[in-house]
Amino acid sequence: MYTGKCLCGEVKIQVYGEISDIIHCHCSLCRKNSGTAYATNGFVNSKDFKVVEGDEQLTTFSFKPGRNRYFCSKCGSPVYSANQQDLGRIRIRLGIFDCDIKEKPISHNFVTSKANWEDMDADLPRYESFEPGRK
Repeated sequence: MYTGKCLCGEVKIQVYGEISDIIHCHCSLCRKNSGTAYATNGFVNSKDFKVVEGDEQLTTFSFKPGRNRYFCSKCGSPVYSANQQDLGRIRIRLGIFDCDIKEKPISHNFVTSKANWEDMDADLPRYESFEPGRK
């Protein structure tokens, strides 16, 4: 079982099954929705997903008919999205999980739409915390 919560902790979720088709999506919609260079999404079976706390804090946004994005109304964290044409699955942002997951991403998608400053193969320094000199 996987557990997770939004940034403020009001919405808590559990996933009882596997996460499939994990991708790093570079499309402009995912970049805008996440505020980052890309969003890492995966699918879970609807029957294996549960909001265990804070369901009343969830609000929705529908960018396209039949596709709803659910996010915390207090902190704005994206939690999951649902598609009326695929009721058996939901799409979840993997950043919501508080635990390790065993599944791994399978691809970078919409790379021709990626942010011009994103260098997926950058040989950048790596730090355990903030970069040296940051205040």
